[in-house]
Amino acid sequence: MSKSARFQGPLPLAEAKSKLVLTPLEDNRFHRDGPRANVEYRDLGMMDATGGRIGARHIRAIQPFGEETGWHWHDMTAHFVYVLRGWIEFQFDGIPESVTVVAGSCLSQPAGVAHNVIGQSDDLELIEINMPGDYVTVECPL
Repeated sequence: MSKSARFQGPLPLAEAKSKLVLTPLEDNRFHRDGPRANVEYRDLGMMDATGGRIGARHIRAIQPFGEETGWHWHDMTAHFVYVLRGWIEFQFDGIPESVTVVAGSCLSQPAGVAHNVIGQSDDLELIEINMPGDYVTVECPL
């Protein structure tokens, strides 16, 4: 069974609903302006490309993991984590076991569900994708 196209195409680039954006890997694009002190962040340009519909960040460890993030949730409709190197371990409300995401694995975090980062490798590197691009994080003690 074949699927049909969602729009008439191919489109000229000028008519596309998103922009063509290339974000090269440059160390000077990483910054520490984020919620966790032991990692640094690099914006991948998806908010600009999609008019804010999608956000994507490259995150990498710069210090050993010190302490859990604490229970929190994100006001978003979709949240994905793809681990490039190392591992990261989460707790999720409603799941008794922790969830460890290792290099080459992708996690779809249910939107709005409380979670806690409880561990990570010293060489952690991941891509985080979320919808919408701009969101609020809310602390919630469990």
